[in-house]
Amino acid sequence: MKIRATILATTALLALAGCGRGNEAAQTNMANDTAMTTQPDATSATPTAAVSASQTFANAVAASDAFEIETSKLALTNGASASVKSYAQKMIDAHTASTAKLKTTVAGLMPAITPDATLNAEQQQKLDRLKTLNGTAFDQAYIAEQTAGHQQTLDTLKAYAASGDMPALKDFATGLIPTVTAHLNMAKSLKA
Repeated sequence: MKIRATILATTALLALAGCGRGNEAAQTNMANDTAMTTQPDATSATPTAAVSASQTFANAVAASDAFEIETSKLALTNGASASVKSYAQKMIDAHTASTAKLKTTVAGLMPAITPDATLNAEQQQKLDRLKTLNGTAFDQAYIAEQTAGHQQTLDTLKAYAASGDMPALKDFATGLIPTVTAHLNMAKSLKA
């Protein structure tokens, strides 16, 4: 069970690293989270580890959705390509729906999970960078961010679907895999 909790915590942290954390911060947090989720105690370490991994997963998905929505809103105003703008609107709609579904999924869970959609420092830095770009330069950077972000989210969803501890969140992750795969393929086919 300790290995499972470590794998879940590591996977979630890698998702955060791909969406925005620097390598050193991710390694430090991974070490801290691994230590926190695998420490035995007098009661039972399993529920604490499951809640921690599930909460981390929910936070990663919520922050990913928020990042996709904000960068896509920006694409509607700063982008030049009609295909980029069309894709951006699809991402706003899809990730808004994903956030709503996540909130519905976790609403009745015990122990409680509350997704935190706060962008991490690197996500915020990427968003701030995109705000300074316009036209083709924006389109190129946006496509790169969408491709990388969706790949990382897909990896996170697959990992949690395979080894997550909360069945409702595992079903949520499994259900999103085809959608995120489609988004990734669309992003890869975009031209600036």
